Amino acid sequence: MTLEMKPMAAGDRRIANIHTAKFEEFVYPDGLALGDAILQHDTDLPLGTGFHVYRMPAGMTTRSHRHMGHEQFLILEGELIESDGTVFRAGDLVFYRDGTEHNSYTPNGCLLAVHIVGPETPLE
Repeated sequence: MTLEMKPMAAGDRRIANIHTAKFEEFVYPDGLALGDAILQHDTDLPLGTGFHVYRMPAGMTTRSHRHMGHEQFLILEGELIESDGTVFRAGDLVFYRDGTEHNSYTPNGCLLAVHIVGPETPLE
């Protein structure tokens, strides 16, 4: 099979390597920053919504939150422990239904590929 090569307009494609790209610090709307960071190409959406790669540093615990839309993520590296004690490891694909409430902890840091429909609502 031969592909027909066509030029692509500048700006129509963005490429980043998850191991070398600069991640943006995630800051909650109330100004709280916990050390987590996001790599997200779609700048038309708020940071942390749509598809993105999410990095949590070792020892971090997320805020307790409620999902405002479904969330799905794939653990790329590391381990994530949920508030109910469930442990996710590299290769685990996870789905949370709209309205789900939880928080997460990573003992040694982790990297996730995430798709989330809408921003989370803190429960704290």
